[in-house]
Amino acid sequence: MTTEDQSKQASGVSRRTAIKTTAAGVGLAVMAAASTAPATAQAAKGRTFVLIHGAWHGGWCWRPVADILSAKGHKVYAPSLTGLADRSHLLSTSINLDTHISDIVNLFQWEDIENAVLVGHSYGGWPISGAAEKLQGKIASIVYLDAFMPENGQKGMDLSSAQFQQSLKEAIAKGEAGRPVPKAEAFKILDPKNVAWVQSKMTMQPTGLATSAIALTGARDKIAKKTYIRAASYPQPNFDAALAKCKADKSWRTIELQANEAGHDIMVDAPARLAQILEEVA
Repeated sequence: MTTEDQSKQASGVSRRTAIKTTAAGVGLAVMAAASTAPATAQAAKGRTFVLIHGAWHGGWCWRPVADILSAKGHKVYAPSLTGLADRSHLLSTSINLDTHISDIVNLFQWEDIENAVLVGHSYGGWPISGAAEKLQGKIASIVYLDAFMPENGQKGMDLSSAQFQQSLKEAIAKGEAGRPVPKAEAFKILDPKNVAWVQSKMTMQPTGLATSAIALTGARDKIAKKTYIRAASYPQPNFDAALAKCKADKSWRTIELQANEAGHDIMVDAPARLAQILEEVA
């Protein structure tokens, strides 16, 4: 074999090696893209949910719903507000509605939350309404879950019975920092096991929350997606009024759950159904 033939043969081997190497590289790239595609698609469709509990409750009540949403690739935050549940050691007479509004606003700020679905259950309707004023542009969807929908200048005491108002005034006069825990049966929870679980977790509700006036300018109504969910079995005239108001406004979506579906603690009674609804209205 001449020197020229040897050179041609070496050149051919180099070209073949280069082609194989390139092909292998392309194959690996395709495989890598294929392996990451589902994760990327999942991340793209995942949403951020901020779940705010009601009176005497804490982030613990959202655990069943949070687990379902997280398993579907969503990011979920379910904080306990100051003075309650795992933060009950902070209970004091200095806690007011602004404290809980700040809890939510600060969560958004320090976790860099954007385009979120903000959900408030029962009393939680108060702090999410106040937080909406300070989080304009960061909330894509707001959900009132069998919750209060306060108007500007109102106080929790204003929407309570005369008996409750009197007992609250007496508690404040005595310097008591919290309202006693009620019987969980009052929430019309369907499963007796869940009644016992809720009862074991509840803590005192800060008294100062009901005496704080809320300042609203209509930011809540400017949110693109708005939903009110009502548990029909739970007697609460203020919730009925909120539902009727939302039904009369085409910018709101309303959903009613019947007595056999869930009681007031919808997240406890029907976590799968609620998770499905939250995904639909996100």
